[in-house]
Amino acid sequence: MKSAITDFHTDEAGDWVAELACGHNQHVRHRPPFQNRAWVTTEAGRRSQVGAELECKKCDEGAPRDN
Repeated sequence: MKSAITDFHTDEAGDWVAELACGHNQHVRHRPPFQNRAWVTTEAGRRSQVGAELECKKCDEGAPRDN
């Protein structure tokens, strides 16, 4: 199921986490060549992705909200 990004925060390791409209959180790391998300490295890049949709595996699994 797709869910829109509403905001971002960092976890305890300093990795970026997208907060989704469904109430779940999802890491959005930039680790090429496997994860190419250069936009997450800047404030402007993250702002540009608010409203973009990500696949939420937690929704597909029926997991409770993260927040």
